[in-house]
Amino acid sequence: MRDSETNGSSLDLNLLRTFLAVYRSGSFTAAARLLGLSQPTVTTQIRALERQLGRELFERQARGVVPAPPADDLAARVGQPLDALAAVAGDDGGQADPVHVAGPAEFLTHCVLPHLAPLVDQGVRLRITAGQTEQLLEGVTTGRYDLVVATHRPRGRNLASAPLADEEFVLVAGPDLARRVGPVDDPAALNGVPLVAYAEDLPIVRRYWRHVFGRRLTGHPAVTVPDLRGVLAAVVGSTGFSVLPRYLCERELAAGELVVLHEPDDPPINTGFLVQRPGASANPHVPLVRDHLLRVGRHAHAYVTDVR
Repeated sequence: MRDSETNGSSLDLNLLRTFLAVYRSGSFTAAARLLGLSQPTVTTQIRALERQLGRELFERQARGVVPAPPADDLAARVGQPLDALAAVAGDDGGQADPVHVAGPAEFLTHCVLPHLAPLVDQGVRLRITAGQTEQLLEGVTTGRYDLVVATHRPRGRNLASAPLADEEFVLVAGPDLARRVGPVDDPAALNGVPLVAYAEDLPIVRRYWRHVFGRRLTGHPAVTVPDLRGVLAAVVGSTGFSVLPRYLCERELAAGELVVLHEPDDPPINTGFLVQRPGASANPHVPLVRDHLLRVGRHAHAYVTDVR
């Protein structure tokens, strides 16, 4: 590859690969992990490329780097060719690496794991990790995960995302408690009724109160369980009321084990996203899994969130 700005000298492919890793990951440290290099080696290679080009590519900051305009131009020119070359180099006819997928435990359990058979039939190997969105986004940036189900669209240019699915929140209780409380047109009807929540700061319930009732939620949970499946079990057991994704409790609602306490005209909806690093992956199974998850998400019409 030649560039008129380099006085006819060839640009080293290794330097360009390192540049692209820094550009996409947003830091020298993350790029070093992706490339299997030391951080000083990455720094040295970027400086060498900047000397060749005669211009600065990144603005160094306390946490990572910000691409300068020449970096945007260079990434647009070399990204696709380098991705294509990486795909060819990785196609050795052997077994592809496992695809690492991460996301909220509830969504993975209810909307992903039951639908993996077609992928496994194609020879795809999968490694599934459950966790919170912010930590998982950091993991996909550094190359720990190939795909992440995220509770919100990530900011910046370092990650690519596509809408995955929507979820609807519902206010629910067990049938005995629901009979005592009656329809909840006014949230005051729930004063004194035990609340079961996902976290001490009531992220999901607070969002429901603000969106549906137009007021701030006051009070404290009687029980907290850092897993919505545990919240569901507690509410089914008549421990108290809660707000849950509808998909998570559809079976219990159909069986009469849970009752919806309020049916707003405009229920709270949250959109989740499937996130990966920009560019083509050297692993040919990553796009297979990505496309499959997007199909599953469209059919599920449900998504679990850790709204904060």
